[in-house]
Amino acid sequence: MNPKTGMNSAEMKQFVRNHFEEFVNRKNLNIADVNFAPGFEDHGADVPPGLPPGPAGAKQYVGGAYKKFPDIQVDVLDLIAEDDKVVVRNRWTGTEAASGTKYEFSGIVIWRIAHRQLVERWAYLTPPQPVKN
Repeated sequence: MNPKTGMNSAEMKQFVRNHFEEFVNRKNLNIADVNFAPGFEDHGADVPPGLPPGPAGAKQYVGGAYKKFPDIQVDVLDLIAEDDKVVVRNRWTGTEAASGTKYEFSGIVIWRIAHRQLVERWAYLTPPQPVKN
């Protein structure tokens, strides 16, 4: 058991996998109030400026993605847990509401966990590219 996170490595990986499933694939914005610490900080290169701190900013950001790509889905391809961090390699797909064009992009995300909540995020996502049929 990691005293920083309150979880072992397997639990940390499952927590992050479940977070993506609920927050993105099931479009459950309210899970942010449970999974994110009140002082959550997002350092992701993909995050637009001006978002509020904490869970509210994450909800605003992902809620905007739901509107732009109503069928957005994320597949977790790899998970690595070390100390208080989980690294995720993932692939995203979605159809842009305005154009009907299917897009995909991928990314690497590092989450820091403390006391069974997400406290920091660093991410790099590739720009969305049209899916070639």
